[in-house]
Amino acid sequence: MLENMNEKCAVVGIFGHEEASKLAYFSLHSLQHRGQEAAGISSADGTKVHTIKDRGLVMKVFNEKNLETLKGTSAIGHTRYSTAGDDSILDAQPVFARYDLGEMAIVHNGNLTNAEAVRNQLIEKGAIFQTFMDTENLIHLIAKSSQEKLLDRIIDAVQRIEGAFSLVFLSRTKMFAMRDRHGFRPLSLGRLANGGYIVASETCAFDLVGATFIRDVEPGELLVFEDGKAPQSIKVFEPTPKHCIFEYVYFARPDSSVFGQSVYQTRKDMGKELARIEPVEADVVIPVPDGGVPAAIGYAQESGIPYEMGIMRNHYIGRTFIEPTQEMRDLKVKMKLSPMPEVIKGKKVIVIDDSIVRGTTSRRIVRMLKEAGAAEVHMRISSPPTTDPCFYGVDTPDKDKLIAANMSVEEICKYIEADSLAYLDEAALLRSVNAKEDTYCTACFTGNYIV
Repeated sequence: MLENMNEKCAVVGIFGHEEASKLAYFSLHSLQHRGQEAAGISSADGTKVHTIKDRGLVMKVFNEKNLETLKGTSAIGHTRYSTAGDDSILDAQPVFARYDLGEMAIVHNGNLTNAEAVRNQLIEKGAIFQTFMDTENLIHLIAKSSQEKLLDRIIDAVQRIEGAFSLVFLSRTKMFAMRDRHGFRPLSLGRLANGGYIVASETCAFDLVGATFIRDVEPGELLVFEDGKAPQSIKVFEPTPKHCIFEYVYFARPDSSVFGQSVYQTRKDMGKELARIEPVEADVVIPVPDGGVPAAIGYAQESGIPYEMGIMRNHYIGRTFIEPTQEMRDLKVKMKLSPMPEVIKGKKVIVIDDSIVRGTTSRRIVRMLKEAGAAEVHMRISSPPTTDPCFYGVDTPDKDKLIAANMSVEEICKYIEADSLAYLDEAALLRSVNAKEDTYCTACFTGNYIV
């Protein structure tokens, strides 16, 4: 899915390690796929909170010299893809503030559905905002709270917000991690080799820094990290899990475990389900890299049709300054994806992708394969049609830009110029993720919004 719906943000917190900011830096490298517009880290040394953030990739924002200034045994970090707000440096995270109890920084993955209402109430009471981010609401709510302790102020603040949030707060001496009552966005807890702790959006961050997975932070749970103590768990909300199904479809890295399951295995299972319910006679199964790879492996295994890498991806193509004419857009797809004629020439090809959003990239891929000699191109999608935008932390095009909201499957097939097109249905998708008691949000496929 190169015409992406983009999630995206990642959060990480490190507590109780002499090189906390460096571990946060490496963890953010593992989570770079969740956001590429900006990155930031705040650290705390017991007396002061230090912050560095800027636009760009993690490797661009940080270097050995500026990491040395992020002193302390605790740190929080963030990579950003804007889902609410502008794209200026002011809207990079962590969000830092000084207030009557001292200094604090916050990182946030998700979207607050009542952010505008809360913001307007705060402005009426004299609050002055520096950014357009949902997250800044929390700074003001905490600063204006009548509670005496920071813990109570955080609880007071999160009880006034709604929507999707995985949050990590950092004060001069403590760290706090919190998920919304539905657990829309993932957040996991791990143990560092030295006995400290890590929380992160995905468990792939644990692997790089040598941490051991403990468990997921529960929906509605607040964890409090304090020197010399095990994390304190507080149930702020009664949990009603509605995890984002698109984490499995597309967002999360395949080597992560989210919501208690292997992402790689669930994507393979989606491919197997797709082969069972939407078979087609063909010579070869190929993925649209990288998102379609696990599902294509599963489809090939279940169908018995050989799997090949018929399309190669160039990972070093960024944004282009060239005027986006139709010819230039087609050229950019060719820059990113290259067909392998020796694999596909004269063959009936099944192409597996994770989703179709606008349809334009799928059409270019089909054309590219036929120009390379494919006899037939059958598109198979390992998720249901994306018909509705997300309001819980995903940058989705408006409904009038979502092709499945405006065309039937047959019309989409004709538009992308494929010989056939079929999607995984919702029931098969839920079987793939072992869904129990309606615990997933599928609003992007159904329009049934939770909040």
